[in-house]
Amino acid sequence: MHNPNVKFPISGACQCGQLTYQLFEKPKMVLACHCTECQKLAGSPFSVTAVIDTSAIKFSGEMKEWSRSADSGNENIAKFCPNCGTRIYHYNPADMSTIKLKLKPIAPEVANLFEPSAHVWVSKKLSWYTIPDGMKCIDKQP
Repeated sequence: MHNPNVKFPISGACQCGQLTYQLFEKPKMVLACHCTECQKLAGSPFSVTAVIDTSAIKFSGEMKEWSRSADSGNENIAKFCPNCGTRIYHYNPADMSTIKLKLKPIAPEVANLFEPSAHVWVSKKLSWYTIPDGMKCIDKQP
């Protein structure tokens, strides 16, 4: 559950520290995605994505981008650090109101802010991973 005592803005940085950001409000939602693309991205059974209002975050540093078509047919553009390769966020150029933040702060006092409220694409979930009891599960994309 979200810690109501989190003080904004909170900061995050890529692995090498070249790219930083300040987040000024809590995410709109946080999802654990089990699609095969997120499994590739994370190198794990799922990737955690925080949906953020574009106006609630400010980035500093250089980013490069890569794009692919999503299953929905939308374009999915990924921003990443050109030095260390850390994935920063994704966005759909047809809807610039939000971004899908991949790089979350790891400080213990803000970690719960990025706890998923649902698991999506569970139809692609790896058999050896068990979703916690009581977690909302969605077969594909919400």
